[in-house]
Amino acid sequence: MPRVAVIGASGFAGALCAAIADRHPELELTTVTARSDVGRRLEDVYPRYRVALELEEYDADRVAERADAAFVGYPHKAAAPVVRELLERGLKVVDLSADFRLDRARYERYYQPHEAPELLERAVYGLTELHRDAIREADLVAAPGCYPTAAILALAPLKGLMADAVVDAKSGVSGAGREATQSTHFVSVAENVNPYKVEGHRHRAELEQELRQDGITFTPHLLPIDQGLLASCYVRTRAELGPEELRAVFAEHYENEPFVELAPDPPGVREVRDTNLCRIHATVEPASGRVLVFSAIDNLWKGAAGQAVQDMNLMLGLEETAGLL
Repeated sequence: MPRVAVIGASGFAGALCAAIADRHPELELTTVTARSDVGRRLEDVYPRYRVALELEEYDADRVAERADAAFVGYPHKAAAPVVRELLERGLKVVDLSADFRLDRARYERYYQPHEAPELLERAVYGLTELHRDAIREADLVAAPGCYPTAAILALAPLKGLMADAVVDAKSGVSGAGREATQSTHFVSVAENVNPYKVEGHRHRAELEQELRQDGITFTPHLLPIDQGLLASCYVRTRAELGPEELRAVFAEHYENEPFVELAPDPPGVREVRDTNLCRIHATVEPASGRVLVFSAIDNLWKGAAGQAVQDMNLMLGLEETAGLL
């Protein structure tokens, strides 16, 4: 049974990775580390997950002695050196930060100088519905961001058909991470909806890269809920598509995909909470001929930890759905 570690298990995504791995029928969770809360049991920090392991300080050699693979839940920039150390010790790694999602030019334009540029060619973008075969062969996979996951899955069937696209996306506050969420006062999000970074959110880079489409308008919003993400996408296609033709395009693209459901009506985030599912509804607005696609995920599951486990299953030669259904 493959042994796994979670580096950065005190954050929202890392803690959920640990919880899924702990109850996974074909993985053994051996180590959880943290930069804060060291010495506490993970179940005391997140009682709902019931993971009894003690949070330790990160030590690459100690992790390598106990694990064959690792999830890295550090923020961007902090993750890259840790990923390098683990790869040097022979572990397979799924990184949940942005450090290995983009080519170097895009990363340094949207983030900062890269801490481990020599590893970028080795990394595979971890959206399984697009890169399943490459993920199976990889030892470094970059789990996508939550916003790009929902938006790319909504738009991927239209790749090459889009003239332009607007992505209006809304996420629960857990998407900002534990540290940011703890520092945000409740009254700033309660009974409120806010757009933010409207002149250039860095998740746009993933949309441009994976869809090979420049000029996508992407606007994120913060919702007063803890988990859930909805992407509403408005697309002008190069050639007119009728409703039946559009549905056939999506049905063919997502045939046999275990974690994509095509919904008969626009989905809500409650339908996918605490699952690794993405529910998608596509239609055509009669008045304008514009294609409308709505995509709902749980930002901590399919948008982060669940997808990371889906990647790891493939990397370790396990059933892709193991531990996730």
